Amino acid sequence: MSSYNAPFEIHVHGQVPMRADVSFDQLQDALKPLWKYAGARSLAEGAASAYEEEPGITFDSKERLLQVCWTVRGDEDFRQSLDEMCMNLNELSEQGAAIEVTFYDTDFDEDEEEQGAESRDDFVMLFVGPTPAAIMQVQRDLLVQDVVNMMERHFDGAELGGVVAEIDKLFSQRFDALVNSLEIGKPPRGSGGPGAGHGGGGGRRPRHLH
Repeated sequence: MSSYNAPFEIHVHGQVPMRADVSFDQLQDALKPLWKYAGARSLAEGAASAYEEEPGITFDSKERLLQVCWTVRGDEDFRQSLDEMCMNLNELSEQGAAIEVTFYDTDFDEDEEEQGAESRDDFVMLFVGPTPAAIMQVQRDLLVQDVVNMMERHFDGAELGGVVAEIDKLFSQRFDALVNSLEIGKPPRGSGGPGAGHGGGGGRRPRHLH
């Protein structure tokens, strides 16, 4: 499909802290679903955005920070590329991070809007991280920020401690349920065998979730 006939302009935006031992080759492989979708043969070739004013896909080697502000023309099948990218970045990330993806309907115009038609614009928030706890921490922090920002229109920030505590309680319950589900699949301690000790990324509870 020609990019000029693509029904969407898809913007990917986010910052992901990477482990100190991650090499450029590993990063290039992890991001292959993106640059390959764009028709490129390498990360260097595919890192440029469809819009020159956007920085595209960059990596700050000093800060170990992957930064994405990148637009590609495509279709709904790009969602599969996003899923693959997230799975790849989970293995390389140092901390949890959020990635925002916006699908802009290129076929929708003002005349259709005036006639009551709806565009196919869509917004997706994706999360990556080295463990489920790291991912939940980012989800928790974003939710607290959104709720507090909304409620501060009506209440002083100091009054919202109870609300934040309830959000933490919900995430604690979700985290405990995840750990318990992983424990069910684990063999007894000391049993040996190929599956012994595999916890699926449970581990330490996210901070704030008491």
